[in-house]
Amino acid sequence: MILNTLIDYDTLRVIWWLLLGVLLIGFAIMDGFDLGSGILLPFVAKTDLERRVVINAVGPVWEGNQVWLILGGGAIFAAWPPLYAVSFSGFYLAMFAILFALILRPVGFKYRSKRDSAAWRSAWDWALFVGGLVPALVMGVAVGNVLQGVAFHLNDDLRIFYDGTTLFELLNPFGLLCGLLSVAMLTMHGAGWLLLKTEGAVAARARTIGSVAALVTLALFVLGGVWLFLGVNGYRIVGTIATDGPSNPLAKAVEIAPRAWFTNYAAHPWMLAGPALGLVGALASLAFIRARVEIGALLSSALAIFGIISTVGLSMFPFILPSSIDPRSSLTVWDASSSHLTLFVMLVATVIFVPIIIAYTTWVYHVLWGKVDARSIADGNGHAY
Repeated sequence: MILNTLIDYDTLRVIWWLLLGVLLIGFAIMDGFDLGSGILLPFVAKTDLERRVVINAVGPVWEGNQVWLILGGGAIFAAWPPLYAVSFSGFYLAMFAILFALILRPVGFKYRSKRDSAAWRSAWDWALFVGGLVPALVMGVAVGNVLQGVAFHLNDDLRIFYDGTTLFELLNPFGLLCGLLSVAMLTMHGAGWLLLKTEGAVAARARTIGSVAALVTLALFVLGGVWLFLGVNGYRIVGTIATDGPSNPLAKAVEIAPRAWFTNYAAHPWMLAGPALGLVGALASLAFIRARVEIGALLSSALAIFGIISTVGLSMFPFILPSSIDPRSSLTVWDASSSHLTLFVMLVATVIFVPIIIAYTTWVYHVLWGKVDARSIADGNGHAY
């Protein structure tokens, strides 16, 4: 009763749905340019010194940026336990591939320049490339599979059973399209960062590749929307659902229907802001990259990421993980959350600590502002990668 006077259960559920989106978008934007820079490394840097410039452009900040990944994973674990259980069971091999690739990054940063050997350094450069490409690709593939529905069901005791087979079933055509969109989007973002942090030949190559990545992002986003409209069935709740009741995914009826993922836009036209920002951001990024407006290119690519990821969440609401084999088992905002008290305590902690994280991150970027060039590496007194 006391909690209801402060903030009711259904409102808390929506707040945590929004916060989860903010954390995932924060990870995609903050760590996205690190991943994108890794993808670009073999192509924008031709000499050892140029590769060191690229690595040192992200080296001081990439570890801090991964805080957003930890926060997102923690939020899923604490606020949406069934979502965490299904994701880490059904996508186990995909998660393993992502973690393996992410582990390559710190090892690559630390060991790459330990030996003055061209073969040694080239091997670690490609490891950093894999560490950027694989997470970007697999995360996009996962989103594409979520939009199509995941093969899981709940029994009468609410025990979760994953009925999928192998990692390769996730690599379906629509999933791969979403994976390629993710790669192109983060490559565009990485190019924006390298334009801001480097100069000369590295920046020129980043400008060329970033322009192509922006065009590909735009084309794949439009193609994905058309494919979703014409060829991917969505999910919708039949009848009513208790928005403030206990978490029981089986206490609802769900049907699969063509174009169901687009019904929210008809009911709430303001949601069209999501795909609009995705398109405008990609176009603006292309324009700023070509015009050599560095900060504009980075901010507009971040805007594109915000719009593209928001489009997925807004299209699916209130679903957070649909089931392809038992639609009634699909997880929604209203029936897959933790308790009222848990969400409230987590919200209080979030209100206290997230501003501290943002303030510290802002201070770090202020201190580390400026371009990385050959002189800064030569004068690094051994601290440069």
